[in-house]
Amino acid sequence: MKIRIAEEKDAEAACRVLRQSIETLCVADHEHDVQILNRWLANKTPDNVKSWIETPDVTVMVAEHDGDIVGVGGVSANGDILLNYVSPRARFQGVSKAVLAAMEEYLRQQGHDRCRLVSSRTAHRFYQAAGYRDAGEAQIRGNRSSQPMVKTL
Repeated sequence: MKIRIAEEKDAEAACRVLRQSIETLCVADHEHDVQILNRWLANKTPDNVKSWIETPDVTVMVAEHDGDIVGVGGVSANGDILLNYVSPRARFQGVSKAVLAAMEEYLRQQGHDRCRLVSSRTAHRFYQAAGYRDAGEAQIRGNRSSQPMVKTL
C-alpha cells in the first residue's frame, strides 16, 4: 500500500471510497436514515472532491493498493484532519491507520505540534486508540454524533 498526495485524476475513485465508506461502515451514525445519509453524502461528489484536491490550504491524500484507491484522507493548513475514510473492502487492513499516520506526519512537517478533528460515532474508538482525546462536548444531530478531538503530535 502506498500513501500519496491526491491528484485531480483521483477525484472520482476517491469520491467512491468516501461514499461507500459512509454508506456501509458508518451505520452507527446514520442508522440507515435516508435523510441523514443524503445530507452527509450531499457534498461527496467527484466535482467537490476535485475541488478539495485543488484547494491550496487543503491536502488530500489517498491510499493506493494494486492501483486502486482504498483510503482517502484530508488535512487543512491550520492542522485539522478533515477526512479519513476507507473502502469497505479494505477495512481492518491498516488503511485508516496508515492514512492517519501520513496526515499526522505531514502536519508535523508543516510545523504543527497538535492536530484536531471531529470524529463520527463510528470512528471515535479508532481515534482514541490512536492517541486522540475528547476536546469538548459532542454535538448530536439526529443519530449523528460529532465529537471534537485533539492529539499532541
